[in-house]
Amino acid sequence: MSVLDRRNAVFGWVAYQVGKRVIKQKAKQAVPTIDSESHRPNKSAIALAIAGAVGVLTFWKKRSGGGDSPSTDAT
Repeated sequence: MSVLDRRNAVFGWVAYQVGKRVIKQKAKQAVPTIDSESHRPNKSAIALAIAGAVGVLTFWKKRSGGGDSPSTDAT
C-alpha cells in the first residue's frame, strides 16, 4: 500500500509544480503593459489604475468617517 501512496504523492507534487508554472505564465500575459510605439500605458492599464484608486479612496473614506457612531460624552 505504501507504493501506491508514494506514487500518488509524487504525481501530485509534479502536477502542482507544472500547474504553478502555467499559472505564472498566464498571469504574466494578463498584466497590462506599456505600448511600445507611444510609450504610454494601454487603455486597460489606465482603467485598472483608475478603478484601483477609486476603490482605495472609497475604503479610506469609509474607514475614516467618525460621525456615524453616537457620542459617549454625557454633558
